[in-house]
Amino acid sequence: MSKQFEDPNAKPRCLWSLDKSSTATDPHFHDTLTAKPKILSNILEQIGDTPLVRLNKIPKEYGIRCEVLVKCEYFNAGGSIKDRIALKMVCDAERDGILREGFTIIEHTSGNTGIGLAMAAAVKGYKCICVMADKNSKEKEKVLHALGAKIIRTPTSASYVSPESNVKVAQKLCQQIENSVILNQYRNVNNPMAHYDNTAQEILQQTDYKVDMVVVNAGTGGTVTGIGRKFKEVLPDCKVIGVDPFGSILAQPEDLNKSDTTFWEVEGYGKRDFISTVFDQSVVDKWYKSEDKSSLEMARKLIAKEGLLCGGSSGSAVVAALKAAKDLREDQRCVVILPDGVRNYMTKFMDDNWMNERNFATNVEENNWEQNLYNIDINDNHCYNK
Repeated sequence: MSKQFEDPNAKPRCLWSLDKSSTATDPHFHDTLTAKPKILSNILEQIGDTPLVRLNKIPKEYGIRCEVLVKCEYFNAGGSIKDRIALKMVCDAERDGILREGFTIIEHTSGNTGIGLAMAAAVKGYKCICVMADKNSKEKEKVLHALGAKIIRTPTSASYVSPESNVKVAQKLCQQIENSVILNQYRNVNNPMAHYDNTAQEILQQTDYKVDMVVVNAGTGGTVTGIGRKFKEVLPDCKVIGVDPFGSILAQPEDLNKSDTTFWEVEGYGKRDFISTVFDQSVVDKWYKSEDKSSLEMARKLIAKEGLLCGGSSGSAVVAALKAAKDLREDQRCVVILPDGVRNYMTKFMDDNWMNERNFATNVEENNWEQNLYNIDINDNHCYNK
């Protein structure tokens, strides 16, 4: 959290390894899970403790025998899994005296971390500036604006070392604005720690410690690192599956990343040109690459068939899960992380015209029962729209 440029893919300083995971020498501040009060003192207490929901129709359609459960992170107060890391980064910075009254929080973000930080800033009385690429949805910008944050857009094509990138622009702002701080989700240990202490522990408790596979998208890598490390310690036989879009460089082996694609529509995961400091690739047992068409079509299918109001990257995770879990038995269980919800994408994959322009299926044809209404005789005693 220096005023000087901090490379988001610098060598990690964390010494975690599976054979050295004793808490006796752990330098990190850990959270413990607590039950929510009946009345919340503020909205930040509605972060975490998200529901785990069984998929009933889609796995059967794809011939999956095991139980598939989805962790619905859009139930967090700000609508995404990033609320978890935003709150932990803010609280840790306050505890260390880095973030104080009157300060400005600055963050380079694809939107969801920014929303979490802006929400925390609104509750706690800080100012907030979010630097986002042009690719990210207008809905995210509107939510940030409503929360009182300032938004700066940068070219999507800019490399992270370019002066025009969201990383460099955020750093320049921090140098120029007095009493400002970049919490830096790419380097901040509280990113994976939020998932190690909370997300992973919630899953373990919700499933009575019976999980055979967990499927997680990778962007900063904090989610899969935190969940993966906890599961490796507690459930060493559980397979950790990583999901990465074509055009991104996060998957291993590196041959998986060979692609002519340099752009993907689905927001919130993947990286074109760097691997975050907080990302521990060693915890991932197997990678699946994803593409926009199947991801967004699956997201629409999750909405239409399971009633889950999830975002596009949730579709990516479920597509990968259906591939990875095909050999699991009926008595086994796969957990999939659904990172966010539909709110931020109403003008994107939730819009039929937007989908049709890209030759993506909408599943609307499977849900056109309303055509039968045209044959119903509605008399004047009924209330209806003319």
